[in-house]
Amino acid sequence: MTCGPDNVHTAFVDGLEEGAHFGYRAYGPYEPENGLWFDPDKLLLDPYATHIDRAFAWNPALASRRYGVNTSHLVPKSVVRKLPQRMTPLATKPGPEQAIYELHVRSFTQLHPDIPVEDRGTLRALSHPSIISHLSKLNIGAVELMPINAWIDERHLIPLGLCNSWGYNPVSYFALDPRLAPGGIEDLRTAVTALHDAGIAVLMDVVYNHNGESDYGGATLSFRGLDPFAYFRHHDSDPVSLVNDTGCGNTLNCQNPVMRHLIHDSLRYFVEYAGIDGFRFDLAPILGRRSDGFDVDSPLMRELLLDPIIGDRLLIAEPWDIGPGGYQLGEFPEPWLEWNDKYRDDVRRFWRGDSDATSGLATRLAGSSDVYDSDSDAGTRSVNFIAAHDGFSLADTVAYITKHNHANGENNRDGHNANFSWNNGVEGRTDNPEILKARQRDLKALISTLFMSRGHIMITAGDEFGRTQQGNNNAYAQDNHITWLDWKNADQELLRHTAEMATLRVETGCFHSLDFLDPENVEWVFPDGTPIQSDAWSEADIDVFAMVWHQEKLAVYFNRTHADVSFKTSSGHHQGVGARSVSVICNGCVSDDQKHDRMKC
Repeated sequence: MTCGPDNVHTAFVDGLEEGAHFGYRAYGPYEPENGLWFDPDKLLLDPYATHIDRAFAWNPALASRRYGVNTSHLVPKSVVRKLPQRMTPLATKPGPEQAIYELHVRSFTQLHPDIPVEDRGTLRALSHPSIISHLSKLNIGAVELMPINAWIDERHLIPLGLCNSWGYNPVSYFALDPRLAPGGIEDLRTAVTALHDAGIAVLMDVVYNHNGESDYGGATLSFRGLDPFAYFRHHDSDPVSLVNDTGCGNTLNCQNPVMRHLIHDSLRYFVEYAGIDGFRFDLAPILGRRSDGFDVDSPLMRELLLDPIIGDRLLIAEPWDIGPGGYQLGEFPEPWLEWNDKYRDDVRRFWRGDSDATSGLATRLAGSSDVYDSDSDAGTRSVNFIAAHDGFSLADTVAYITKHNHANGENNRDGHNANFSWNNGVEGRTDNPEILKARQRDLKALISTLFMSRGHIMITAGDEFGRTQQGNNNAYAQDNHITWLDWKNADQELLRHTAEMATLRVETGCFHSLDFLDPENVEWVFPDGTPIQSDAWSEADIDVFAMVWHQEKLAVYFNRTHADVSFKTSSGHHQGVGARSVSVICNGCVSDDQKHDRMKC
């Protein structure tokens, strides 16, 4: 290969045909003590390879020290492929009235009885009519695919007999993992086309914060063997020491032009050739990290928004990492949306019964103006969620007080300890009908709360019908029945409730806007009908209250007590609200407004 402008090396191989397999070998100084890992015995993946011939598999030889260990039989080969025809992305983004649906391709489809066995666990399954019907019934506006890029298992999992199920350990940022996409990019295009035809956008969860080559003891697969200083951040005082603001062993050098260029090209590739409508960025502060911390005005952060292809997509940040000053909720600029973990925690704390949680719940329902600029024309940029892939599932939130991660092989040390959960009297599984009834009631209340909140909302696949991970709140290494959705035993009553709330949200105009709630339109009231004054939120232990939308004639009643409550309406009528429930009532139906046509409501 010859070195050209910007130190880009190129070569033309005469007669090379589509389908040919290849890899790179890089020669140079092998000086790990100086951060240099050139080793021609290590076959390297082309960072721009769009296809690979098989999935990555961990082997200790991949991390062996020079010389004499040829890894050509262990490393997937890059495959020469012509680029497919460009696709036309959707002209619009999903509105806040429709939910974002986070799904793991394999777990979501592996046990679905309607999907052909050969398609289960793959992207092809997402185009099946049963899947489209399920998503449409829930009025899903966008599916958010957990990582589908080719990844490798963390080396500590192999002795435990486990594997990385989630895929948050990528090696390639172009090639899809053959386990999910045996047909490569064409499988993704097929799924995107089917979902687009149903009016559903497709988002990709991308991991531009670290790669699977890990720390000093990790594998040499691609970046490490080509140019580790261009691709990874190192401590200034110690070239051997990799910065680990991700907790995964290394951190991508997102301020280096080479890495920035690769990220841009990768994102454009999936927009132009697969029709992807947006991206969720895992540990997104890494995109703007400099040596002195997160910089919202860093080159990559600016370039992403200025890019005519990427900047027009839906961009969602997971706004935290584990580096210094890593919690950046509310700091990403418009038009970024952000996962809002404050929403998750405050909603859980209210329904758990925490005495100081009601004020926080009201703030989250109204769009989290304490997090986002209440004077902004963009309104709230919150992605509200109560459960995600990381942490307790929704059903486990009301069935477990503590995590149960022993299956992960780390003596229950991994995973969050602060789950703000409750178990309704018994930890985990039970046949007690009263406890099961109480749990379903709480799940309905949580789902109703989510769908009656201002901002974008997200549900995780299976939470709509009661998926459980048996108390495991960090199931990244469980490619089995702990994470596979049990479609045959889905809670149909909970599914029906979720679908009804999804329809109500779409049909109610107040949730089509991202504006913060207007005090002149929305009133917060006690059960006796008196308004809740601002000082009362902090002084009173409020277990029951209503959010009344006057212009839309909608009242949402929240009752977290274990007794039925009677609310006095503005017209003097009384509205009963069941214990531990959220009731959504047309305010016109319980008023004396003669202009309201109850028959058409």
